[in-house]
Amino acid sequence: MKRLKSIIYTLAIAIGIAAPLAIASPAGAQDIEKNLQCGANLKFSMADGSCEVDNNGNTAAERIDQIVSQVINLLSLAVGVVAVIMIIVGGFKYITSGGDSGNVTGAKNTILYAVVGLIVVALAQVIVRFVVDRATLTGNTTGSATD
Repeated sequence: MKRLKSIIYTLAIAIGIAAPLAIASPAGAQDIEKNLQCGANLKFSMADGSCEVDNNGNTAAERIDQIVSQVINLLSLAVGVVAVIMIIVGGFKYITSGGDSGNVTGAKNTILYAVVGLIVVALAQVIVRFVVDRATLTGNTTGSATD
C-alpha cells in the first residue's frame, strides 16, 4: 500500500511538472523582441500585433487596474461576509451568555474585532486602489512610463 502511494505521488508530481510544458505558446509569441518591449512598457501584444490597446480600447495599465480591482472587490466581499457572520455569532454569544461576565466579554470582543476587521478592509481597499493608480500610471495619456 505504501509503495502504491509513492507511485501515485510520483506520477502526480511528474504530471504537474510536465503539464505546463505541453501548453502551446500563443500565436503572437514568435516575435520575442517585440513582446519583450511591450512587456517592459506594460503593454501586452494584441492579436493584431500592436501593443497599445486591446479590442475594447483598454491599455495594459487599464487592464491591470481592472484585474486588481476585481480581485480586491472579491476579497473585500469575502472578508465582509465573514465579518458580518462574526457579528451575528457575537450577538448570539451575547444573548446566550446568561449574564456571565466572561462570556459577555468574549461576545463583545467578537463583535468589536469583526467591526475593526470591516474598517481595516475598507481602508485597505482605499490604500490598494491608490497604490495601483500610481503604479499603473492610469492618469498618463500615453500609457508609457518612458514618455
